[in-house]
Amino acid sequence: MSKNIVILGGGMVGETIAIELSKQYEVTVIDIDNKILSKLKRCFGINCIQSDVTNRKDLQQNIANADLVVGALPGSIGFSVLKNIIEAGKNIVDISFMPENALELDKRAKYKNITAVIDCGIAPGISNMIIGYHSSNMKVEQYECLVGGLPFERIWPWEYKAMFSPADVIEEYVRPARYIKNGKQIVKQAFSDPELVNFPNIGTLEAWNSDGLRTLLKTINVPNMVEKTLRYPGTIEYLKVLRESGFFSYQPIEINGTEIRPIDLTTKLLMPEWELKKTDKDFTVMQCKVLGYEDNEPSGYEYFIYDEYDNQTGLHSMARTTGFSCAAVAEILLNGTYTDKGIIPPETIAVKKDLFTQIINYLEKRGVTININKMY
Repeated sequence: MSKNIVILGGGMVGETIAIELSKQYEVTVIDIDNKILSKLKRCFGINCIQSDVTNRKDLQQNIANADLVVGALPGSIGFSVLKNIIEAGKNIVDISFMPENALELDKRAKYKNITAVIDCGIAPGISNMIIGYHSSNMKVEQYECLVGGLPFERIWPWEYKAMFSPADVIEEYVRPARYIKNGKQIVKQAFSDPELVNFPNIGTLEAWNSDGLRTLLKTINVPNMVEKTLRYPGTIEYLKVLRESGFFSYQPIEINGTEIRPIDLTTKLLMPEWELKKTDKDFTVMQCKVLGYEDNEPSGYEYFIYDEYDNQTGLHSMARTTGFSCAAVAEILLNGTYTDKGIIPPETIAVKKDLFTQIINYLEKRGVTININKMY
């Protein structure tokens, strides 16, 4: 008998996950936007429910028969919905880039005998798995991750398109960046320590500190760890101007007797500018370096992950890399090969070599390029 999966959120990533998992499971997508649901039902025959997932009573009713829940929601509501799913006693694989610390829910999840895998995309997600796997097999001294998703066509002024809500993207620009240097946590503003990096067949991209390590700050003991976001050169300058001028502020200001938050106005203005349309071709690139010692000898590994818009399916690369990563972990939970309880960061799953290999193979079989080079 086929297992039932309920996917919360039918945006581009949620859609990709739904299409992928519906090939072998019974899938239901819940979203408040009927336009999104109509397409999923019409084009792919996927069961759909129009509902507000923040309504706890309705959510519990809609996931009552689910063998697994997948969260593909905006970060702003991800944490509260995760709590409600745990209370409902359902396992979940989640990709919501929530600003809250989901590890705070670990005791409750264990009490409810629930497996909740969080941050389960490409970065965070596969990036965590890479360092999690190697830190269990060697003494890691340094970890660096550079990652970004960009459109092929560079349209002025932004030269950028967003797979997610502009508010979620902007959160990355205002949240202080945390990284580890010489065993100590360092906190700097986003956009700090910029550098230009050249990638073969891609060209030069701009990298800066962003707050992407997340759970790794607490789960992995490596003396030097950093994650940087990749964009086209010149991006930092105009984003810093907007940030320092208050356009990203959540503090209300009064205009003609009406209070508004600058972030709401900015998001409204940027949404049509950053919207990744169905025919916009994009690429995703991630380079992870792990340096340290194996058997007391210097050792290092470099992972280069690359993906492009799929002309045949019309799926964007960021949706593919994020969605396939999530689907791979969902499959592991559904077939019972991973049963640990609590809040599970991706790096914890990757400690088990067979599971890490299985997830990497899952992406490769779907056309994602993954090159692993031993540096020395």
